[in-house]
Order: sequence, then structure tokens, then C-alpha cells
Amino acid sequence: MADARDPVEIARALIRCRSVTPAEGGALAYLEKLLQGAGFDVQRVKFSELGTADVENLYARIGSAKPHLAFAGHSDVVPIGDEKNWKHPPFGGEVDGGMLYGRGAVDMKGAIACFAAAALDYVAKSELKGKPKGSISFLITGDEEGPSLNGTKKLLAWAAARGEKFDHCLVGEPTSTELVGDAIKIGRRGSLSATLTALGKQGHVAYPDRAANPIRPLLRMLAKLQDEPLDAGSPHFGPSNLEITSIDVGNPAVNVIPAEAHARFNVRFNEHHTSQSLKNLIEERCKMAAEGSAFRISYEPASESFVTAPGSFVELLSRAVVEVGGKKPALSTSGGTSDARYIKDYCPVLELGLVGRTMHAIDEHAPVEDLKKLTAIYRRAIELYFN
Repeated sequence: MADARDPVEIARALIRCRSVTPAEGGALAYLEKLLQGAGFDVQRVKFSELGTADVENLYARIGSAKPHLAFAGHSDVVPIGDEKNWKHPPFGGEVDGGMLYGRGAVDMKGAIACFAAAALDYVAKSELKGKPKGSISFLITGDEEGPSLNGTKKLLAWAAARGEKFDHCLVGEPTSTELVGDAIKIGRRGSLSATLTALGKQGHVAYPDRAANPIRPLLRMLAKLQDEPLDAGSPHFGPSNLEITSIDVGNPAVNVIPAEAHARFNVRFNEHHTSQSLKNLIEERCKMAAEGSAFRISYEPASESFVTAPGSFVELLSRAVVEVGGKKPALSTSGGTSDARYIKDYCPVLELGLVGRTMHAIDEHAPVEDLKKLTAIYRRAIELYFN
């Protein structure tokens, strides 16, 4: 076992676990032993869904009183690609030139190590006698980098069914841009993906009167979807945007009018919309542009936008960053989705982690000093929270 107060050693131990989604790889077993040794009650929970692999998750808590502060993260990592391209072994956890190398160093075994070290150091204070003034918990899931079907969403429901109630949550996603703590994510845009299919009638190009080309109404509908801005933005978010990501007819012949034409698009949206209101708007615009031509739209599961409005929790975390790093962090809602989109249904949630420059990259790495700084920020945040 690594030193429970040393985030670098904890991160090295976690990186050595081959926990590529959905494999547990020993990461949760390691955390279970580490946290139990400090007095946490630890539960390993496995979820599955038809057609998907079983996914292991971990819930740990120390204390039984309020307030209840949760830390959330994922122990699974993305595939390494071609290992021959790595300067250091992707699961070696090697330190070289002040850098910790390995898959997950940034996203996000490094942050898990930091908040584990910070929490364990706090509960070890002699005056606390191994118990925080409230409660600290860990939500560690195993499929965030995959389909996210058997991880955070189900673990939160499982915890709620057991009567667990969280007052606030801090997620360790790599949100920093240039320096650790220079940005705190206070929310995320929503995401809606769809496939638009224009329906026509197949025929010979020499006899267009006997066919109906679906490409024409498809192009009109796509133009209409992007004709007018969806909105002008909001105090916490930029304007929503709809991006066409593919147009596909799948027609191998140049003398055949196809029967169908397809396009895929994604909308990243702010709190001016919900996924349902966007669907209504999309279908209304498509209907106008189709001019009577038949079409259908299929949607993938959407995530809604959310924001944790600036207030005491934001101020507390910002203060911890300033006291450790000396500079006030920017409050951001940029970037893609994260598991915070599930947590926001249970309590206010913020995200703060390492600099994300090398996440998912070959030779993923994090500066040792960044790990120590992030641990100090988390440690100070815990102290402020319970005081």
C-alpha cells in the first residue's frame, strides 16, 4: 500500500491498475483497502445492463452527520493505443523529470489520488479522532469513459435508496486550463444528438418525374436548422450551437436517385432550452423546410444543461484555490459533458481537477507539483467546508 498522505504514491498505485473501461483492473480493490484502513465504510457495487459488461463501482463514507461532502470520480481509463509509441509504460506509473506518466495520470486517477490524500489527511487530525465534523464520501465509478450506463447514474440511485443524502459534491475532472485551479466548472451545457432522415423514392436519374430525390429536402432542412441562432447566450453560458457532423446517402451509383438520405447533428445548449423544447424546435423547422416531403428524426439519449449558481459553495472552493495558489479561478461552463450531469439531480456540484492538456493522449502525464497543489486545494476546501 502507498502512503495514504502522499497523492503521488497513491496515483502511481492507481495507474498501475489496468482499468480500461469496463475493467476494474484492481483500482477499486486498492481504494477499498486504502479507505477502509482510515475508517471509511466501503461498499463495492456491481451494475449491469442487457448487452453491456458488468461494471464495478465503489461507495465509501466516513461520518454520519451533516453536512455531507462527496467527492466523485472514475477509475476507468481510455485505451492506450499503440504501446510502442509511449516513452514510458502506460501502466507503469513512472516519475521522470518531475512528471508522473501513465494512462489516467490526468483523467482522472491523479485527481482521485489528490482528494483521497486530502480527505485522509483531514480525518487523521488528532482532534477529530478519525471522524470528520460531518461526513465525507467517495463516489468512484468504472464506466465514465464508456457508455456511462452502469456507473454514476446507477450508483447515485443505489445510494439514494439506502438513504444517503449529499449536501455538496466536488468532481475531479481535469478542468484547469494552464495552471491548477485556474478554472472551476460551475455547470455544463446540455447535449442532444440526432439523425435526420429524408424519405424519397428511388428511380433512374433520366426519369426524375418517376422518382423523388430525398437529398433536396434534406439540404433544405439542414439549412433551416442553421438559419437562425438558437439563442444569444445567457449569463453563465455562451450561445447554443447546432453542428452538422455527417451527411450520408450511401449511394454507390451515379445514375440512381436514392430512396433515403441521412444527416447527423449535435446541439450543445444552455439553460434557455431543454432537450424536449429543442426537439420541438428542430421538428418545427424541419417541417417548414421539408415542404411536404416525408422525413423522420431519431434522437440519442440527451443530457440537460445545468449550473451551480455562484454562492457559498463556489465562494468556498474559490477561496481554497486563492489561499493555495494565489489567483482567483475563472468560473466556467465550457467543454463537453461529465458525470456531474447526473450528480446535479442530487445536490449542488462543482468540478475542479488537473490541467487537461495530455488527457487521453500518448504519454499522458501530470507534473508532480500539480498533484501536490491540487491536494492542498482539496485539503483546504475540506477544512473550510466543515468549519
